[in-house]
Amino acid sequence: MLGHSWTRFIAQPAVSRRTLSQAAATPPSHVQRPYFVRRNTHGSLPVYTDIRNGGTRYLVQIRNVEGQAQVLANELKASLFGPNSPATAKLGVRVHGRRHIIITGGRWKVDVMAWLASRGF
Repeated sequence: MLGHSWTRFIAQPAVSRRTLSQAAATPPSHVQRPYFVRRNTHGSLPVYTDIRNGGTRYLVQIRNVEGQAQVLANELKASLFGPNSPATAKLGVRVHGRRHIIITGGRWKVDVMAWLASRGF
C-alpha cells in the first residue's frame, strides 16, 4: 500500500451504546448492597438472552451474581418498571441455582442492562 497505514472501523449500534453510556455517565450511588454483579472479561455486564420454543419464549439471564441473588431479584422486580406499567404484570423474575437470575415475560435485555448500569455495576 505504498507506506500508508489504514485503520479499520467497526460499525456498532449507536442506540444501545448511547443508552448504556448515558446510564454509566450518571454517578453511581455508593450504597453497600448484599449482592454484586461482576462484569465479564470483556468488560460487559453478564446479561444474556435465550430464545426457546421456536422463538415463542424469550428469557433474559443475569449470570454470576455474587452474594444474595434473591435480594437482587426482588429489587429488579420492584423497580425495573413503574408500578402501574403493563410490563410489570408480565415480568417474571426467579433465581436459578444460587448465582443466576432468569427474567421472563418480554424482551428486556437493554432495560436490565441500563438498570444495572444505573446502580453502578
